[in-house]
Amino acid sequence: MKKLINDPSDVVDEAVAGFGAAHADLVVVSHDPTFVRRAAAPTPGKVAIVSGGGSGHEPLHAGFVGFGMLSAAVPGPVFTSPTPDPVVAATQAVDGGAGVLYIVKNYTGDVLNFETAADLAEAEGITVRSVLVDDDVAVKDSLYTAGRRGVAGTVVVEKTAGAAAERGDSLDAVAEVARRTNEATRTMGVALTAGTVPHAGEPSFTLADDEIEIGIGIHGEPGRERVPLEPVDAVVDRLLAAVTDDLGVTSGDRVLLFVNGMGGTPLVELYIAYRHAAEVLEGQGVEVTRSLVGSYVTSLEMQGMSITVTRLDDELTELWDAPVETAALRRGR
Repeated sequence: MKKLINDPSDVVDEAVAGFGAAHADLVVVSHDPTFVRRAAAPTPGKVAIVSGGGSGHEPLHAGFVGFGMLSAAVPGPVFTSPTPDPVVAATQAVDGGAGVLYIVKNYTGDVLNFETAADLAEAEGITVRSVLVDDDVAVKDSLYTAGRRGVAGTVVVEKTAGAAAERGDSLDAVAEVARRTNEATRTMGVALTAGTVPHAGEPSFTLADDEIEIGIGIHGEPGRERVPLEPVDAVVDRLLAAVTDDLGVTSGDRVLLFVNGMGGTPLVELYIAYRHAAEVLEGQGVEVTRSLVGSYVTSLEMQGMSITVTRLDDELTELWDAPVETAALRRGR
């Protein structure tokens, strides 16, 4: 294993400390328990949004703390959910009196720990709502989930919900935007290689030089099938067909097309994939009105990508376009 780390047990603490130092204009890092909050939080009368999960998916979630997105993010150990205590601490730190929305990827540990945190926060008088993200169409159940996994579509949900909170929507209204965005979003991924969890010291799985895994999860979970390596256009066709069939995209729809790198994939390859995906959608009469390309929800150094499609309406388009200022996404402010 070759990694730019010190002690594997210190990876998350040192990474979070470095993140806070690099982005001190945007965020404040708390240690013991560990969480990252927006520097301006709490904002009285404004709905706060908290998300989190295992580390190793950077810039998710801490990279999206800031104006127009999250109020706080709670990083757990690599590929492991944070415990309820730091989630409660983050909730207390950002609550402005209008309630707190939890955006939770659908993994068993995340679901249980955020549910417990919500109960504890409610007992202290903080109103909490939770929305599950389950955009992955690859498999219904996995090693980590009951139901579909939450993957790259989480970024879209956090962006639209964050914009709704920023414009002053109520807690229930912000939660409804998050649910509606999740329902309009589907994702599927592919892996060429696995990532290596620092404390494990070896890849999560192995692929032959001429194999790829279709439908991989962001923790290295198995996908739908293992197939021979093929040109990227053919890979895009596989992923995009699964996404659009499940979402029910039809001619005349307006969509956001998001091609996400898994951590070890260069942008040149992601743009090649985006080019073909956009051509396919437009050939089907689907209008690609918004786009995002880059590594936003990763799996350590995994080589691979995912394709996300969100069906847009006027309101979701407006919320996607709204100003945002975070470490990983900045636009229009």
